[in-house]
Amino acid sequence: MKVVVQPILVALFLSSGIWCQDISNYLERMEYFYECPKECRCPPNFSNALYCDSQNLKEMPKVPSRVLYAYFQNNLIEALSEKSFKNKTHLSWLNLNKNKITSSKIDKGLFQKMENLLYLYLEDNNLEEVPAPLPNSLEHLRLARNKISSIAEGSFTNLEKLMVLDLQGNNLRDFAIEVNTFQGLKALMQLNLATNGLKEMPQQVPASTLQLFLDNNAIKAIPQNYFSSLPKLSTIRLNHNEISDTGIPETVFNVSSILDLQLSHNQLTAVPPIHLSLEHLYLDHNQIKKINGAQVCPIPVNTIDHTTSRDQQPRLRYLRLDGNGIKPPIPLELLMCFRLLTGIVI
Repeated sequence: MKVVVQPILVALFLSSGIWCQDISNYLERMEYFYECPKECRCPPNFSNALYCDSQNLKEMPKVPSRVLYAYFQNNLIEALSEKSFKNKTHLSWLNLNKNKITSSKIDKGLFQKMENLLYLYLEDNNLEEVPAPLPNSLEHLRLARNKISSIAEGSFTNLEKLMVLDLQGNNLRDFAIEVNTFQGLKALMQLNLATNGLKEMPQQVPASTLQLFLDNNAIKAIPQNYFSSLPKLSTIRLNHNEISDTGIPETVFNVSSILDLQLSHNQLTAVPPIHLSLEHLYLDHNQIKKINGAQVCPIPVNTIDHTTSRDQQPRLRYLRLDGNGIKPPIPLELLMCFRLLTGIVI
């Protein structure tokens, strides 16, 4: 008799456990459903996300406690208060792009209390300054197209994990970027300062930077040895500036790490000296009327042949020279030098 009863009891016990677990999950889902703000969407299959985008919201609703990803872009929100984010220490992704948020209407220290925040998007708002203090967990900070004209001292000091800093489309001038402005950004990989009012190259860019974007400014010259303190820099964008031949020191781009160099829409009359490691070069819409392949080549053309190893020959693959008035044919020395070229536009 015992042999028969024991399996039945075990089966009932297991069934009861499964039933309790289902009820528990159901109650959790119902709790989340009732916590969800009426203006927002809380997908049952993605219970850690809150979608409140494009709802014409003027005020921030209360964010449910379990939310990790919150989307509030394309609204009319003007202020951010602690009551909307009370006990939201688990929040990791916050998108507030395209609202009407001003610096004065953000509760002091609001973001710093979000100890697990990785991505903060505040593009296309009305911010006048960087919303510091910020949490040291932050990896992406996007503040493009605001009205930021100053950066308070120490705004980025504790952001040792920040990899992307986007400040394009603001009102920054040279005086706003001081020697210690970017101090503390030890992991920064991309710095975007495009479309501001800079006349000089920014000071003390972090040594970890891989990509530096400075398009659409009023930069006239690059200091001698500027890139020697940026050993990992691979991409430089200086399109739409006011750089002339005299503003480029002879060896300033002779850096082995630089792979992509963009100098379109400037005032150059000659191709600047480059390193043999460069792979992409954009010089379109300058004032270059002719090109001498032998002079452009980073090493003597007569030393290059089919037996030369790839490590010893120029690695340029794409060259853009249109909008300069250069007429074909393409100089033979240019093709002899850059044997890896797969695209050239004249």
